[in-house]
Amino acid sequence: MTSTAPRRRARSKGRIEQLPSGSLRVVVYAGQDPLTKRRHYLREIIPAGPRAAIEADKALRRLAVQVDEQRNPRTTATVEQLLTEHFELLEVEPSTLSTYRTLSRTHIVPLIGKQKVGALRAAVFDSFYAELRRCRAHCDRRPFVEHRTVRPHNCDHRCGPHRCRGLSRSTIRQIHVILSGALKRAVRWRWLSTNPIEHAQAPPQPAAKPQPPSADEAARILNEAWSDPDWAVLVWLTMVTGFRRGELCALRWNDLDVVNGVLTVARSIAQLDGETWEKDTKTHQHRRIALDPDTVMLLAGHRQRYMDLCAGLGFELPADGFMFSRDVDGSTHLKPATVGQRYSRLARRIGIKTTIHKLRHYSATELIAGGVDVRTVAGRLGHGGGGTTTLRVYAAWVSEADQRASAGLLDRLPQRPSSSPGSTNSAERGARSPYELVAAELRAQILDGRLPSGSLLPSNVELARQYGVATGTAHRATALLSEWGIVDVRQGRRAVVLDVVECGEVAQPVTTMSLIRGSGLDRQLTVGEFPAVERFMADMHVRHLGADFARFSAEVDLNSGADLRKLLVAAVRRRGGDPAQIDEYEMDVRLPTDMAAVITFVAFA
Repeated sequence: MTSTAPRRRARSKGRIEQLPSGSLRVVVYAGQDPLTKRRHYLREIIPAGPRAAIEADKALRRLAVQVDEQRNPRTTATVEQLLTEHFELLEVEPSTLSTYRTLSRTHIVPLIGKQKVGALRAAVFDSFYAELRRCRAHCDRRPFVEHRTVRPHNCDHRCGPHRCRGLSRSTIRQIHVILSGALKRAVRWRWLSTNPIEHAQAPPQPAAKPQPPSADEAARILNEAWSDPDWAVLVWLTMVTGFRRGELCALRWNDLDVVNGVLTVARSIAQLDGETWEKDTKTHQHRRIALDPDTVMLLAGHRQRYMDLCAGLGFELPADGFMFSRDVDGSTHLKPATVGQRYSRLARRIGIKTTIHKLRHYSATELIAGGVDVRTVAGRLGHGGGGTTTLRVYAAWVSEADQRASAGLLDRLPQRPSSSPGSTNSAERGARSPYELVAAELRAQILDGRLPSGSLLPSNVELARQYGVATGTAHRATALLSEWGIVDVRQGRRAVVLDVVECGEVAQPVTTMSLIRGSGLDRQLTVGEFPAVERFMADMHVRHLGADFARFSAEVDLNSGADLRKLLVAAVRRRGGDPAQIDEYEMDVRLPTDMAAVITFVAFA
C-alpha cells in the first residue's frame, strides 16, 4: 500500500479579529504598498450582533476575491501623496504646472488631501465641489475679518467682514481636470482598480463669453496708443492678427515678409513670475498670417525707424532681433506681463474696462462678422481642432461667407489715425509709465527754471516720497533724465542739473509760454486768436492727403496767416511738391515741449 504525504494546508490571506467593543474586524493581506513598501491590508469592521460572524465571513471572502482579481486598492496613499507623485511626472508647461500646484495647495489639499485614495467615492467629490461653490476661503461659516494681507499692516478699506464667494465654474472645472488626471495615473499604476471620479458629477464646461471691445472703443484705444509709435504698432498688430501676448513678444524681424505681406508665427515667450523663456506656440503650430497693405506699411515703417536708429549708432539692425524690444538692436524681448499691464493702464485712462486678450476676441469676431469662414479664422488665431474651438467660443458671431480674411478685417477696422508714427523720444511722445510721468514733471521744472542749472536733483528717496512712488521708480526716472541729457548722474553723487543750452534743450521765454498757457486757450486755436507776443520757434508737421510729408522747425508769428502760408509753400517746394495744389496739404504747428498741435493751418489754392 502506497503511502501519500499529507497535503499542506493553503495559508489563509485573511483573518477575523474580535474587538473589545464586540465588533469584528476583517483583515485581508493585499500585497506590498508600492508607495511605502510596507505590507498592505484591507480592513472592514462588522458591528456586533447575532449575525456578526456570518457577515464577517462574507466580508472575508469578498475581500479575498477582490485581492485575487486585483480589484482592490493597493496602497494607503492619500490624495496629497498622489498629487505630489503626479506633479513630478506631469509633462506640461512650467506656468501650467505652477497653476496646478497653486490650486492643489489652496483648494484640494486643505479639503480632501488627507483622504486615502482607496476610500474616495463619487459622494466625496460631489461634496467637495459643493464646498468649492460655497466659499473659496473654505471658512467654517463663523464671521471673521478678512485682512488684505497676513503680514502686519494698518487696516484700510480693503480689510472688512468676510463674505463667502465661491470659485468660478472654470476654476472648479480646472480642479476636476487635475484630480481626474492624477486618478487616471493611479489606475495605470494599479493603485486603484477603477477611477472613482468617473462616477462623480463633473462640473459643467463654462459657457464661452467673449467680450471684445466695440468698434468705437477700439478706435479710442488706437488713438490713445498712437502717442507712442512702437506701442501703437503692437496694439494695431494685435487687433489685426489676434496674436497671443507671448507670440507678439517672440516676433523677430526675419519673421516679416514685406514683399509677400506675410508674418510667420513660430515661437512664443512664456513667463513665470519674473522669469521668461522662449518656447513653442500654445498649440505647437507654425502659422503664416496674410497681412493687409496698411499693416505691412506700418511694420515696414516700424523696422525703418529702428534701422535708422541703429545706423546712427554705427551698426546694422540684426535680422534676428526682436520686433518689439526696449533695445535698439532688438536683443531683448518684451515681457508678456508687462505688455498686458501697460495695455490695462491705457484702457483705464480712457475709461474702458478690458484686457489685451480681448483684442484677440475683437479680431475673431470682426473676421467672422466680415464673412470669413470659421476654419480660416481658426488658422489665423492658432486654434487647434480645425475650428472646433473657434466655433464653440465665437458661435454667436458665425455667418456664411468666403471672403479673404485680411481684406475682410481691414474693411471693418476703425480708421488708423492720419499722423504717422514719428520720433521715438519719450519726452516728445508723452509720458505713460509712472517713472516717465515723474521724469516729465522734473523736466518741466528744469526747463522753466524751478530747478536751475547746477543745482542738485532731489535724492531718489525724496523723489519717491514727493511723488508717492517706489524708490526703484524714482531711480528709473532719474536714469531717464540722464538719457535725455538733462542731468549728470555719476556713481556716489547726487544728480546735477545741466545747462539747458549745453544739453540741447531750447527754453522759450517765460513770457511767451505763460501768455499762451495762462490765457485759458487750452483748445485748438485759429489764426488771429493768439496773444500778441514776439515771434518764436515752433515745430511744423506737414501732411499731404493725410500722409506724413515733412517736419521742420522755424520762427513764426502765429497771428500771421501770410507767414504760415509762406512756410507751407516753401516746405512743399523743398520736397518736390506742387504749390498749385496747396489745398491738399495741412500743417500742424506745435509749441516747444507741447505734444498737442496748437493750430492746424490749411491754405486754399
